[in-house]
Amino acid sequence: MYRVDLNSDLGESFGRYTLGMDDRVIPLISSANVACGYHASDPVVMEKTLALAEKAGVRVGAHPGFPDLMGFGRRNMNVTPEEAKAYVLYQLGALYGFCRARGVTMQHVKPHGALYNMAAGDYDLARAICQGIREFDRDLIVLALSGGELVRAAEDLGLPVAREVFADRAYEEDGTLVDRRKKGAMITDEDEAISRVVRMVKEKKVKAITGKDIPIEADSVCVHGDGEKALAFVEKIRQVFAEEGIRICSLQEMR
Repeated sequence: MYRVDLNSDLGESFGRYTLGMDDRVIPLISSANVACGYHASDPVVMEKTLALAEKAGVRVGAHPGFPDLMGFGRRNMNVTPEEAKAYVLYQLGALYGFCRARGVTMQHVKPHGALYNMAAGDYDLARAICQGIREFDRDLIVLALSGGELVRAAEDLGLPVAREVFADRAYEEDGTLVDRRKKGAMITDEDEAISRVVRMVKEKKVKAITGKDIPIEADSVCVHGDGEKALAFVEKIRQVFAEEGIRICSLQEMR
């Protein structure tokens, strides 16, 4: 029996702006990445998202990003390692306040957007992020791009790490995600996306945008909850996983 975590980036509404279908997606996943107020979310949204996850029995993790509400955290920022570490610590503390109030244990940390992508290729940035995580709680699982520098930094600092793959994103030959601005960066065909994920889990391979097979490790699959067909896609991926003998379980269960 194969095992894999199914995660989604959630709690990304802000004030009167609503994004995603959190209440419907959360019961279908095993780990929720909760935005912490820098790239999206606010205190009310964070509390509501945590309550939804707790009710569904879904494990929660922090989803820290760059302080960039207007750009949704997807714009690269030139920050020092010290600044990156402080940003991560600040956001972990914000989510932890709600976790402690509800008696919920924080399971993991997954950086968001540009912070995530930059850390995948920049060891110094990745190490700073991991230092912030380790100083806060060395038992938190680092959810990172499979094959990226954040995985290496987490391992170097003795943190538990889970390798993440994406159902709807294309890969370069070096294992990085194809830039969203490039043609073919997004996998829009549901059947193709799901078959790619099944292969990643069972064969540990994925076809790069060039057509070449590359190795990949899949501990967790990210499914985005803000697209028009997000709910149907999550339901379908669960169905196919069951048919393929792939059991969905949280990152904590996989340790």
